[in-house]
Amino acid sequence: MDVKCRRLEGKVAVVTASTQGIGLAIAERLGLEGAAVVISSRKQKNVDEAVEGLRAKGITVVGAVCHVSDAQQRKNLIETAVKNFGHIDILVSNAAANPTVKGILEMKEAVLDKLWDINVKASILLLQDAAPHLRKGSSVILISSIAGYNPEQGLTMYGVTKTALFGLTKALAGEMGPDTRVNCIAPGFVPTRFASFFIDNETIRKKLNERTMLKRLGSVEDMAAAAAFLASDDASFITAETIAVAGGVPSRL
Repeated sequence: MDVKCRRLEGKVAVVTASTQGIGLAIAERLGLEGAAVVISSRKQKNVDEAVEGLRAKGITVVGAVCHVSDAQQRKNLIETAVKNFGHIDILVSNAAANPTVKGILEMKEAVLDKLWDINVKASILLLQDAAPHLRKGSSVILISSIAGYNPEQGLTMYGVTKTALFGLTKALAGEMGPDTRVNCIAPGFVPTRFASFFIDNETIRKKLNERTMLKRLGSVEDMAAAAAFLASDDASFITAETIAVAGGVPSRL
């Protein structure tokens, strides 16, 4: 990742689900722009490997095990940031789940609960823990999805939870302003392990390419660049907004 600016010097960033894919790319970009970064994953092995990789790139980083639906692990993540760096300037809520490709009317209640708990409720509870430690001028970024605008087959309830993040962004921006800005990113389809059940199918991948005005899928670096912008002072007059980073795929409710 070739980064030439250092907009985030002196900032502290917490990024959930950040040992691979979009989350790791965001953590790397924020770190390369000067932020000290706190990363997390459900598995210690993943945390250790990501920390080692980021430190090798000159990034100041620590990590913690955090399943975002676990109250104590959420608290531990925030405590790790505060213990190591004293405060938080940037919080990126990236964790998500899509445990089934079934239609909404076929889903068991336990699956519905899991989708809601991880994709929506966890962001709220994490912010409740983090809020006392956010400095004036801080930035919160929720990671939604282009599926929040038009839930795809196989992503229907997942899409509904991502739609909820659009509203949550506006509500939190009202509550947390003027000291904290709250924005949202809606990524298009990006080749990651999370999206492999779509991306690995060559026919589907080709159709997804054709749906974008730029005739390509997004990259994790595209998403990281958007996050770094929203986290920086360059976006100091932007709050309550969702930015679609989806190559021109329709993004209106």
